[in-house]
Amino acid sequence: MLSVSNLKKSYGIDTLFEDVTFVINPGERVGLVGRNGYGKSTLLKLILKQESPDQGLITTPKNYNIGHLSQHLVFTEKTILDECCLSLPLLDGCWKETYKAEALLHGLGFRDSDFTRAPEDFSGGYQIRLNLIKLLLSGPNLLLLDEPTNYLDILSVRWLGRFLIDFEGEVLIITHDRSFMDSVSTHTMGIHRGKVKKVAGSTEKLYELIAQEEELYEKTRVGEERKRKHVEKFVERFRAKASKAKAVQSRVKLLEKMEVKEELSQIQDLEFSFSYSNFPGKWPLTVKDLTFSYPDGPLLIPNTEFSVGKNDRIAVIGPNGKGKTTFLNLLAKEFEPKTGEVAYNDHTKLAYFGQTNINRLDLNRTIEEEISEIDRTKNRTFVRGICGAMMFEGDAALKKVSVLSGGERSRVLLGKLLVTPSNLLILDEPTNHLDMYSIEALLDAIEAFPGAVIIVTHSEMIIERLANRLVVFDRGSVSVFEGGYSDFLRLRGWADELEDGVTQLEDIKTEENTTIKQLSNNSRKKVEKEIVAIETEIKEIETKLSNPKALKSNEIKELSVVLSGKQKDLEVLYEKI
Repeated sequence: MLSVSNLKKSYGIDTLFEDVTFVINPGERVGLVGRNGYGKSTLLKLILKQESPDQGLITTPKNYNIGHLSQHLVFTEKTILDECCLSLPLLDGCWKETYKAEALLHGLGFRDSDFTRAPEDFSGGYQIRLNLIKLLLSGPNLLLLDEPTNYLDILSVRWLGRFLIDFEGEVLIITHDRSFMDSVSTHTMGIHRGKVKKVAGSTEKLYELIAQEEELYEKTRVGEERKRKHVEKFVERFRAKASKAKAVQSRVKLLEKMEVKEELSQIQDLEFSFSYSNFPGKWPLTVKDLTFSYPDGPLLIPNTEFSVGKNDRIAVIGPNGKGKTTFLNLLAKEFEPKTGEVAYNDHTKLAYFGQTNINRLDLNRTIEEEISEIDRTKNRTFVRGICGAMMFEGDAALKKVSVLSGGERSRVLLGKLLVTPSNLLILDEPTNHLDMYSIEALLDAIEAFPGAVIIVTHSEMIIERLANRLVVFDRGSVSVFEGGYSDFLRLRGWADELEDGVTQLEDIKTEENTTIKQLSNNSRKKVEKEIVAIETEIKEIETKLSNPKALKSNEIKELSVVLSGKQKDLEVLYEKI
């Protein structure tokens, strides 16, 4: 159990939060949310006593142990067994109870032959597991997790979720992955306008409660302001009249007692809108017989081929270290394939957000200069608008790239993408430095983008929401799955999660092929129905337009616009058959 009372923390004149009071009760798993810069990580540092509060108390019961899984992985020992044993007691220079470490290593998927390997030999997901083993061996009552999914691939995120649900102690977790947080948390706590609010339930419940409270506050403020002005008007009108002196004095006292509520300041969110370049073709990108390996390295990407449709939403998924980022670099023509080709349509215009592209920003340029560099024809007002959309308003746009944090540089790169006319977006983990509000804005913009999108992300929520096709790195191969993520989990699943007693792969494959055919047939029938309906509407509009004398000029114009739109819709539907 953790108790926080009347906590305040400031840096100079900026107050992060004050009058913060909450309790984490036994067995609770609490998700901590709030916009970037609101103090989430600072609150964890205060709990860990890495920083001191300006006022207030943080208390725990006697012998209450807090374990912290930080964003940074640091190992000092030569083997994973020795690394895990750091949390065990020493006796005569030897670790006691090493069997506990071995048991946990076995339970979390490590083999005996792994025990003598160096921690650095393992993927980020398994390194996170090593840190968790060290925490568990220290006997924590409370786990503090600060963005643990940033270092995990999709399979490790799934494993971590199952682990946290089964953990018997308390958990306080910060993550930008909203679906992951909701899946593991019993409560949600938010830092908002310098205060902290905790509710039982999901992030949605907390956000709804905050919205309702702010709406009520604003209605109350407006009502009180109206009443104040009415009273002030009375006082001003009758102040000089002796017969009204008593009434005036009464209202003056009323004014003194009335609390003046300040208007809530506007909270700025990121606003995304990608610049679309018209694409008259059908396939902006085609991959043929693609293979790739680094010099003197094994074949990383085996024979792969597929085509990208003009409206496709493709998620590239798989464990870390299997070649997803390399694959995007190949699609963006950053790397040359070993064999095969990546062919663009003549009308394809690419906008690429790569993990290493942030390093290409010119450190000596300002944010404004970096964004204007994409299109010199855009005036300063337009460029400043893009800067503002990326939350660099006013003079903040004149900051040099060299002084920006990694997250801020990521927003600059996104701003450059907004200015770049494109019909194919390739995005490699674009949400890593965004808070939940900004991620939502980005997903809305991707959904509204008329072109094709290829994205690498470890967030199952994003994959489920966006993707209608998948490129899957699993089972030592690269394959294209025609369908969404829930279909993939139901029909194929991840190889590492298939255990004895689970449906055999061949049976899954048979079911998958059958279902895909059914999906294809159902989809075709749906499209055909839509075509018939739109053709009927087009005929009705053409019939009306064939007798222009019966129509007003504005009606003719409106019908012509509708007709043009219906004809474009029809072209898109014909391409799906």
